[in-house]
Amino acid sequence: MYQRKTFLSIVVAAVLIASTAHAMTQEEDTMVTYAAQRGSDGAQVLLAVMYLHGDPTHAKNESLAANWFERAAGQGNAYAQKMLGDLYEQGRGVPKNLKLSADWREKAANRGNTEAQLILGKMYLNGQGVNQDLNKAEEWLNRASVAGNSEAQFLLGKLYHLQKKPGMAGDWLAKSAAQGYESAIKFLHFMEGIGFQSEESLHQRPADLHQLAADGDGEAQYQLAIRYESGAYGEKLDHKQALHWFNQAANGGHVMAMKSLAHIYEKGLDGIPPDAKSAEYWQKKAAEHAR
Repeated sequence: MYQRKTFLSIVVAAVLIASTAHAMTQEEDTMVTYAAQRGSDGAQVLLAVMYLHGDPTHAKNESLAANWFERAAGQGNAYAQKMLGDLYEQGRGVPKNLKLSADWREKAANRGNTEAQLILGKMYLNGQGVNQDLNKAEEWLNRASVAGNSEAQFLLGKLYHLQKKPGMAGDWLAKSAAQGYESAIKFLHFMEGIGFQSEESLHQRPADLHQLAADGDGEAQYQLAIRYESGAYGEKLDHKQALHWFNQAANGGHVMAMKSLAHIYEKGLDGIPPDAKSAEYWQKKAAEHAR
């Protein structure tokens, strides 16, 4: 029996690899269907994916996709459990049900599916399909973060920031930013900026800040830029305005604005492509003014 299951698993894996390169033949389709009907969770997942998206041998059928995902999920296949959770959230092939979505994702998360851990953490963070529970959100985001998920690291860092745990917040935000996660990079820009500000200036009314910036106040221009870049403290996210005010502040001699522009041009952030020449220019300017 063990040898039979092993053989079927090998066959299904071979077909899965082959199917990425060409359409499945009738013989391959028969073999996968046979394996799925005999209980191979790998074959069940393969059939589910084909029915979910449709291919030359399988007309798109979300109900059949959900059925095969559920059969594989019932055997403990973490990917199938996560996908079934997605289908219940979207109402594809099954009635929309956020509670069942959370239940299946939790099963997948407990089996180590990092994507399910991330999504479950977000559900607990926002109270979507479950009661809001920041402790559980932290638990699941932490598990996904430890596994290296950059979005989870960013969200965990933000959660620790809200909980006034700056050391832990900075660690996870830095890990996320190091993987190139744009939101983490922007948030670190923002945090670096407000780190130089008093509580009073941080909560300064946008109207006052705009007036000071228009009058040529470099610090106000920089503060306005990071607010536009992050969509925080009364300003809507606006990359064009962020770049405008970073440039205004930098051209007026504001070192942090120069560093921000260098980083933006180096990484290609705020809606502009990477520009090594501009990045180097602002790095040199920042170094000169920092002396």
